[in-house]
Amino acid sequence: MLGIVRPCRHVLCGSLFKDWMAHLCGLCLTLRAEHGQAARLVTNYDGLLVSVLVEAQAPEPSPRRKAGPCALRGMKTAEVVTAKAQGARLAAAASLLLAAGKTRDHVADGDGPYARRLVAAAAGRMADRWDAAGVRTGAAVGFDPSVLRDAVARQPALEAAPGLGLLDLTEPTETAVAAVFAHTAVVAGREANAEALAEAGRFFGRLAHLLDAVEDLAEDEAAGAYNPLLATGTTPAEARRHADDALHGLRLALADVELERPRLVRALLDREVRRSVDRTFTAPELSRHGPRPPRPGLPIPCFTGTLVCGTCGLFQPEWSKYHGESCDDRCWCTRHCDGCDGCDGCDGGCCDCCNCCDCDCCDCDCGCD
Repeated sequence: MLGIVRPCRHVLCGSLFKDWMAHLCGLCLTLRAEHGQAARLVTNYDGLLVSVLVEAQAPEPSPRRKAGPCALRGMKTAEVVTAKAQGARLAAAASLLLAAGKTRDHVADGDGPYARRLVAAAAGRMADRWDAAGVRTGAAVGFDPSVLRDAVARQPALEAAPGLGLLDLTEPTETAVAAVFAHTAVVAGREANAEALAEAGRFFGRLAHLLDAVEDLAEDEAAGAYNPLLATGTTPAEARRHADDALHGLRLALADVELERPRLVRALLDREVRRSVDRTFTAPELSRHGPRPPRPGLPIPCFTGTLVCGTCGLFQPEWSKYHGESCDDRCWCTRHCDGCDGCDGCDGGCCDCCNCCDCDCCDCDCGCD
């Protein structure tokens, strides 16, 4: 599960973490219900933001149901957003369309195992199914997939063009995310929010592209692979300035969005995005890890990916940057957790989601509203 917004229960108050998990599991189960088990592979942390934005704007919360035990929830049941929810369906459509485009890009570039003819053929067929599924689900909520398809198609051409700047290369991602964010206003019946959400989506898309480039920088440089920072001669310091500008723009855009339930949106798209930027640009592995072992040339990643998923990340293959790390660093639930030291008046129960100031996302009694 990929994405830049990856909070854990230690940095979200209990009620917000429960809501976040309801949207995450809801996206996963919507993909399964609408398109089968294989479609759950496209579940990603950032995709669920679409579901969160729809619910935050709508007059009524998204419908929920009780889901059965899941290994990623410690074999516990949970209340999750249903597949009937418009936000979950829009999130599923966007995730499927973007995954299809990304898979085709890997096939076209012959990346890793995709260089093998059988693997490429199978991946191409899977991408076609995901694309068709995304179109069907998007049509059910009135979403036109052409913007996402065009954005994905333009990216390789931009990467091959000489003399472009970093923000020229992030533009397709910005455009795609802007379209999806804006459509959440349409689905929620709050069309007046569409322009501000499109602006927020552009800044979020820019951040997603930048952080992905920074995280892959050492590996891409060692492998001689394409990276927008290397291609444009952008230093990490310059990339950080772009990220900080995008953070500021995202916050200003969100301030113009009228929300019925703003707490989770602010927690995820303000504080957690900022934490992700800080984490990415200060990650020890950027300097600590040397060139990683190459990925195998057989479709072993499909097999090992199943093991990683089934063990919540505790099993990591040799080529993973988390291979050999502690259990906390390997496990999805704690890998990105900064812990909680508490604060005065909270009895040690108030997390970084509050910091005892400017708090409308925290239910703890720490002197903040």
